[in-house]
Amino acid sequence: MSLLLAVDVGNTNIVLGVFDLSKGPKAPLMCSWRLATSRERTVDEYGLSTLALFRHQGLETAQIKHMVVSSVVPPLHPVMESWAHTYFNVDPLWIEPGVKTGLKVLIENPAELGADRLVNAVAGIEKYGAPLIAVDFGTATTFDVVNAKKEYLGGLIAPGLKISAEALFQRASRLPRIEITEPERLVGRNTVQAMQSGIFYGYVGLVDGILQRLLREHPGATVVATGGLAKVIAQSSEFIQHVEPDLTLEGLRLIWQRNEQARARHTG
Repeated sequence: MSLLLAVDVGNTNIVLGVFDLSKGPKAPLMCSWRLATSRERTVDEYGLSTLALFRHQGLETAQIKHMVVSSVVPPLHPVMESWAHTYFNVDPLWIEPGVKTGLKVLIENPAELGADRLVNAVAGIEKYGAPLIAVDFGTATTFDVVNAKKEYLGGLIAPGLKISAEALFQRASRLPRIEITEPERLVGRNTVQAMQSGIFYGYVGLVDGILQRLLREHPGATVVATGGLAKVIAQSSEFIQHVEPDLTLEGLRLIWQRNEQARARHTG
């Protein structure tokens, strides 16, 4: 069995996904996991966590023949590189300038673009075509725009929902830390309900306000959402059409395949 391990290193979580390459070009996602991102964890700590996850799924690290990594946490790059070599004996493909994506990037400095944002756009176009707006609910909430010519135009970055809620808790001494969820009613009858309603509907308003403006500029664009809180927000959004929890992993697979095909043509 030949497997591909896709790794997305974010500020809050590291997401791992295993694809079965033996099933052809549409290699299915076999399983996925989330680890907490920690700059203090060592190569061996990440390695042991991964070994436990693999054993639980009945997989062996030797079955991983290839790896592709996107990361927005530069301090973890050497840790992830060593982790790939030590525990999987592979050289990972990093999503960075020069990697073949099939997407023309029109922003001023492509090196500034977060790898996960580019990956989401690639996966979204593959599934829904262009024009496209991809929304990723992570540590930050990002909006990425692709025009009908499949050109990446840029996007917007807003504070994430959890960051916003945590800021309210930290700066208001009498307000408690609360669970982020859709409230039962709009008008809260106690402090927790009022906070839940304000945070949740305030954030839905932020998301839909931005999407409404983007859709005026790009009518007909498909709006796809991903990230930990995508499903929660999408239920109350007027403009999010699709929720794809594995969008980033699928984009990593696509980019790895495109680079493998380019390498095969070059060496062949």
